[in-house]
Amino acid sequence: MKGGKSKSDTKAAKLSVNKKPAKASKKSGKAAKDPNKPKRPASAFFVFMEEFREQYKKEHPKNKSVAAVGKAGGDKWKSLSEAEKAPYVAKAEKRKVEYEKKLKAYNKGQAEGPKEEEESEKSMSEVNDDEDDEEEGSGEEDDDE
Repeated sequence: MKGGKSKSDTKAAKLSVNKKPAKASKKSGKAAKDPNKPKRPASAFFVFMEEFREQYKKEHPKNKSVAAVGKAGGDKWKSLSEAEKAPYVAKAEKRKVEYEKKLKAYNKGQAEGPKEEEESEKSMSEVNDDEDDEEEGSGEEDDDE
């Protein structure tokens, strides 16, 4: 009996210990994202899906299932030959080249001094917020009187 209780107690303790660090790491990961960083380009499949979704909606206007569209698109993509996929691959490559240019410019800007930009943006928004508050506050006081 002692062995059974201690194992279950140990398992419960391990589970609760493992859950807490995972939640903390998710929060810190989300805060680290930079909204100015360029988004990654769509792959050839997603370029294909952009067109396929429109076509599928025209053919099946009553369909509301996202899963059905995705499944049909995946099946169609698998059935396409390399020659049929070529235009989508070319579009994806073009987007990738544009993304790499934007990313290079973004990284160059980060290397030059991201702290100065962040501080100036922050101070500007704080100043603007203070001015907005004063204007709103004075307007509200006039209305009440």
